[in-house]
Order: sequence, then C-alpha cells, then structure tokens
Amino acid sequence: MSTVNRLSTKIDENVPTAARMYDHYLGGKDNYAADRAACAELDRVVPSTRRLALNNRRFLKRAVRTIAEEYGIRQFLDHGSGLPTQDNVHQVAQRVDPATHVVYVDNDPMVLVHGRALLQQDESTAVIQADMRSTEEIFDHPETRRLIDFSRPVAVLFNSVFHCIPDSDTDGPLAVVRRVRERLVPGSIMLMCQLVSDDPEVRSFVTDFMDQVTQGHWGRVREQKDVDEWFEGLDILEPGLVEVSTWRPDNEVAPRQLTHEWIEYGGIGVVR
Repeated sequence: MSTVNRLSTKIDENVPTAARMYDHYLGGKDNYAADRAACAELDRVVPSTRRLALNNRRFLKRAVRTIAEEYGIRQFLDHGSGLPTQDNVHQVAQRVDPATHVVYVDNDPMVLVHGRALLQQDESTAVIQADMRSTEEIFDHPETRRLIDFSRPVAVLFNSVFHCIPDSDTDGPLAVVRRVRERLVPGSIMLMCQLVSDDPEVRSFVTDFMDQVTQGHWGRVREQKDVDEWFEGLDILEPGLVEVSTWRPDNEVAPRQLTHEWIEYGGIGVVR
C-alpha cells in the first residue's frame, strides 16, 4: 500500500522545487527567485551542478533517440518529467516516428499547467499530475490507458528523479522499480539515473540542504552501488552503467564538468 500524500494543485513560488531548479540550470524561464537562490547556494558547494544538468539533458535526448531508432519503441512513460524545455521526449521520439505516444508524469502543478498548454494540440502526448511512486495510479490513469498499450514494449523513464524520493520498503526507488518492472512485457526498456557521490560530506550536505529548501520533498544523494541494485534482473545496454555524459556520446559539443563532487550515474536496461 502506497503512503504517498495527496498532491497539491497550488503553485507556491516561495518554496523551491526540483523541477524549477532544473529548469533554471537549463536556462529556462519557468522558475522563481526562490529557485534561483537555492541554485546559487547549492553551487557554492557543488559548482559543477549546471554542467551536470546540461549533460544529463543531452543524455536523455541521446537515449530516447537510441530507444526509438534501434529498439523500435513507440511508447514512452516519463516519470518526473519536469518543465517543458527544448527537445522534449516526445519531440525527439516523434522525429523518428510521428506516431509515437508519450505520457509525462510529474507531481509539480506548474509542470501540469505548462505541459498541458504545450501539448493541447497533440493527441499522441499527455501530461498527468501524479507522484512517481503511485504506480497503479499512473498505469491506470485514463490518459495513460488511452495512449499506452502495456501488452507491447514500453520505454519507462526515471531520468534524474529518484534522488527526489526517500528510501522506503514500499515507496523507495527499489520498490518503485520492482513494481513498474512487474507491469512491463519483455522487450520493454527502463532508463534510470540519479545523482551520486563518493564523498560522504557532499552526500550529507546536498541531501540536508535540498530537504530543507524543498520542505521535505527530497530523498538523498546516493552511491553507485544503490543505482546498480535497481538494474538487477535487467539486460543492461552498452556501455553499461556510467556517468551519463559518457553514455554513447555523439558529436555534440557538451560542457565538461570541471569538478566531480557528484555525477549523474545510470543507464538503460531491457526487461527479459
């Protein structure tokens, strides 16, 4: 039984959110002073964060293109999708096949507002407000059922989001991964990555700081071994689980991380 609380539909510009902070790091405009102040404070301890965010976005685009082109997936379920930016999942995937269906999921009401405004003319794409831990609610949502056929392979994305939820036997990342995997047919794909650090001081500071500024809407910075556990039982695509800027890099010039207090770590696994 999930312990996830009922979601708020009110946008509070005084409380930073991970989605709006990520938007600021990507150069977006859908964020508030509180989000920018939180980013500035975070940068004092982990100055590589903006480059990390940019490289993570480039990884997502490469991965979605690979999933669509090489594995023929035409259905994407994107958990914790964040605010719309350039080259969203549906745009990347639909360049491969315009008939691709995408469902975005996020608990931030601002994502819902902006996402629906962007997608109101696109019948093959939808955005729903839900907590990523609410697997049954997400899979059984009318928009999900309209667009996703779970008797066929699906690409499920958890891109840089699991650090936003705490550990729990029922609602932690590992429990969510196992619930989702049980609902997927062989050939489905799971993309997962999160912020990790080998430095216990960085893990402790960022976890405490983000938990404070988001008023409890945070999990923790983890270690690579935690992420490795999520992929057990999946066939991991080459080059394996890595710092994401090194996952099948293309010719696009990407900003190099000058420091490595933390990295975005993960990869892609195929359901057997």
